[in-house]
Amino acid sequence: MTTQSWDYVIVGGGSAGCVLASRLTEDRDTRVLLLEAGPEDRSIWLRMPAGMSRVVWGTQYSWAFTSEPEPHLNGRRLGHPRGKVLGGSSSINGMVWLRGNPRDYDGWAQRGATGWSYEDVLPYFRRAETAPDTSDPLRGDDGPIRVTRPSLDATPLARAFVDAGGEAGYPILPDFNGAEQEGFGPIERSTYGGKRFSASRAYLKPARARENLTVVTGALAQNIILEQGRARGIRYVAKNKTVEVRAEREVILAAGAIGSPHLLHLSGIGPASVLENAGIPVRHELSGVGENLNDHPDLVIQHKCLEPVSIYPVTRPGRSWLAGAEWALRGTGPAATNHFEAGGFVKSRPDVEHPDLQFTFMPLSVIPGTVDIRQEHSFQVHIDLMRPKSRGHVRARSADARQAPEILFNYLADPADRADLRNSLSILREVLAQPALSRFAGPELFPGSKVRTDAEIDSWITDTLETCYHPVGTCKMGNADAVDVVVDPECRVRGVDGLRVVDASIMPEIVSANTNATAIMIAEKAADIIRGRGNCAPTW
Repeated sequence: MTTQSWDYVIVGGGSAGCVLASRLTEDRDTRVLLLEAGPEDRSIWLRMPAGMSRVVWGTQYSWAFTSEPEPHLNGRRLGHPRGKVLGGSSSINGMVWLRGNPRDYDGWAQRGATGWSYEDVLPYFRRAETAPDTSDPLRGDDGPIRVTRPSLDATPLARAFVDAGGEAGYPILPDFNGAEQEGFGPIERSTYGGKRFSASRAYLKPARARENLTVVTGALAQNIILEQGRARGIRYVAKNKTVEVRAEREVILAAGAIGSPHLLHLSGIGPASVLENAGIPVRHELSGVGENLNDHPDLVIQHKCLEPVSIYPVTRPGRSWLAGAEWALRGTGPAATNHFEAGGFVKSRPDVEHPDLQFTFMPLSVIPGTVDIRQEHSFQVHIDLMRPKSRGHVRARSADARQAPEILFNYLADPADRADLRNSLSILREVLAQPALSRFAGPELFPGSKVRTDAEIDSWITDTLETCYHPVGTCKMGNADAVDVVVDPECRVRGVDGLRVVDASIMPEIVSANTNATAIMIAEKAADIIRGRGNCAPTW
């Protein structure tokens, strides 16, 4: 077998992997190999924002994971798509561009992730983006990710929702990524010119012409090649052939909060009991690998819309074709947006330090438990619990990389999560009852006016709670004193030389917003660490 070598071998061509491949190859003498299990991101549906529903489900561009029976959700199994394509989940996600709250990152630093406070990470958020308002010193003005801020005046339902938040006593904010987060306002998205701006488009595509970057798609990593306590390379399968590649400097895992811990397990790195149960020889015992799985649980409230201003007619044959044609010709119209134009961040309880509930408004509704759009004018609001206390795990089932790992999110294991979600329903109902929405908001279709008591609300939560598709935390970052820590603040795996993890799995705790912008920030900062550049200096 002929073995080729690079300076860095990156496993995972998703959000973090694309950033790393781009930044590391800016150094012309640094050779990088990027391995991605999925295909190239060439489909038109990956570029069209409204095409999300066509690519997020199925297996062409997604791993299409399914959870174990969730013990606190009546044993329901929840589907969990993750990107299996260049760009990873940034190529199939909802394109929401949010950073979270500054206190999230200060909490990371206080809990052992030294160097990851808000002051430390802000320059990397700025470096990653070109924001709608580049005059704000907190926002980026020339980064790879182009960001769009929707006009609420173009969507009467979204405008009414934001105004209702103001009437309920909350601030109306122009920018959730600015100095304040609590309030209602427009939700920015990673699109530009009516097209998705994935990490592949923003970072990888401009770098593909560099001679020191090699990208291999359709490459399923089998395990890390370990020699005398050091990661020396990766063994992968492509086109039914097993290939071994060597890393002269480091192996970097960027396979996400499910893929990275799974590959560590497949390589014999993790809790001994998990590895033994899977029939994998223990090469390096590390108890935290695959543990600490965290996610944002999601609920939905739906109302009938009294005026014909929802977008449901555009989803029907005929109108949808016209929308697609307008997008193809001009990059405008209903196909050029993700339809998550408005939202809000609020506190579930007065004693919460910063907002722990996120509301996301949609000018249509989907029949609960399905992907089918209600064939009537209606709207829905998603409720997401931002800092749930419940934790789950990712664990290899066997030594076969083709077999999906065991994934248990363990939603609502902590009773506090259920209590906070119970409060969220009454908070949102109060907003939806404000005068600004009175001309639009008809009867509550879901959960319905009969769901009122704590017992009824708890039953509804158990029966209908879903996921916001934000898995994090399974290769937790922190200091060496904590037994559950997998990587140090420089993203190096404890006890294994030449091996780092750089993706959402290293988040010590989940952030108070959608997670893709944070995953990209993590890779931007890690790239500087790997290149020996220290921390990016503030530029404001």
